[in-house]
Amino acid sequence: MLPPIITFLIILSIVVLIHELGHFVVAKLTGVKVEEFGLGYPPRAIGKKLGETIYSLNWLPFGGFVRLFGEQEAEAEGSKNPRAFFNKSKKQRIAVILAGVFMNMMLAVVCFSAIYSINGIPEEVNYIVVDGIAPNSPAQVAGLQAGDKVLSIDGLAKSTTAEFVDYLKDKAGQEVTLGLQRGEQKIETNLIPRVNPPQGEGAVGVAVSNYDNVFYPAWQMPFRGTKVGVEEAYGWTKMMFGGLWQMIYGLFVGQKPEVRGIVGIYEITATVAEQGILPVIKFMGILSINLAVINILPFPALDGGRFAFIMLEKVIGRKIKPKIEAYINMAGMAVLITLMVLVTVADILRVVRGG
Repeated sequence: MLPPIITFLIILSIVVLIHELGHFVVAKLTGVKVEEFGLGYPPRAIGKKLGETIYSLNWLPFGGFVRLFGEQEAEAEGSKNPRAFFNKSKKQRIAVILAGVFMNMMLAVVCFSAIYSINGIPEEVNYIVVDGIAPNSPAQVAGLQAGDKVLSIDGLAKSTTAEFVDYLKDKAGQEVTLGLQRGEQKIETNLIPRVNPPQGEGAVGVAVSNYDNVFYPAWQMPFRGTKVGVEEAYGWTKMMFGGLWQMIYGLFVGQKPEVRGIVGIYEITATVAEQGILPVIKFMGILSINLAVINILPFPALDGGRFAFIMLEKVIGRKIKPKIEAYINMAGMAVLITLMVLVTVADILRVVRGG
C-alpha cells in the first residue's frame, strides 16, 4: 500500500491533469497554438520542446497547466495571428474553455463505471442483505458480517426488510436462528433480539436492505456499469450544486459553512486509502466532479468566468478589452488564492485542536 501522501498526490495530479488535457486536446483541434503543457506547477524542473509546444516537468509535484498563445492580453491585444486563442470564434473558445470540465465529468463516469463493472450492479432484489452492524449488538456477537444474505429466520423465508424487522421485534428476548449465505457458503447462527435496543439500532443492531450487487454475463458488465456510472455522476453533480446553493444561502443567514481545503482532502484520502483501491477510485471520481462543479461557476479566473465573458461578448456585440478581462481575472484569482489560504489555515487549526 502506498503512503497516504503519495496516494493523495497521485489522485490530485490525475484529476487536474485530466482537466488540463481537455483544454490541450481541444485547443489543438481548433488550431490554437499551445505554448506549454506542464506536469506539476512552476518553477520548471525540465522541459522539452516538441514541435511548437514545450512539455515540462515542474517542481511542485501535483496538477498541471496549459499555456495557450493569445490567452494573455499582452499577446492578444492588437494581434491578428489566427493561431491566437483570443482571435478564435466564440464557439471554438467555448469548446476550449469547457473541455476541462467535460473531461473531469468523463473521468468520474469512467471511475464509477469501472467500480460497478467489477463490484456488480446495485439493484433491488427479493432477499435481505446486511449492510451494516452496530458495535456490541446481538448481530455482532452472533458473527454477522456486512454483505451477508439473510435467507430465513427460524426456517421461514423473509424477502423484505419490513418482514425481517417485524419478525425480530415480535421475538424480542427469544432466541432465533438466522439462515445466512456468505459468498458461496450457507451458514446458520443464533441470536437473541433485544427488548429495549438503543435508539436507531433495532432489535439486533443491523442495517438491512433489499439491494445487492448483481452480476450479469461478463460481456454485459461494462455496458451496465457505464449506465449506472453515468447515473451516479449525475447524482453527485446534482448533490454538489445543491450543497453549493445551501452554503451560499447559509452565508446570508449567518450559518458557518463546512468547507475543506487541501489538508481536508488529504485527510479523506488517507482514510479512503485504508479501504483499498476501489474506494480510492470512487473518491477520485467524486473529487473530479467536485473540480468540474467548482470550475463551471461564473467566477473570474475559473472556466465558468471565462465562459461568462464570452456570453457577455455575445450580448454586447463586441469583444471585451483583453486588459479589462485580465484585470478582472487577476482579481478573481487573488480572491480564490486568499480563500484557499484561509481554508487551509482553518484545516490546520482544526487538526491541531483535534476537531
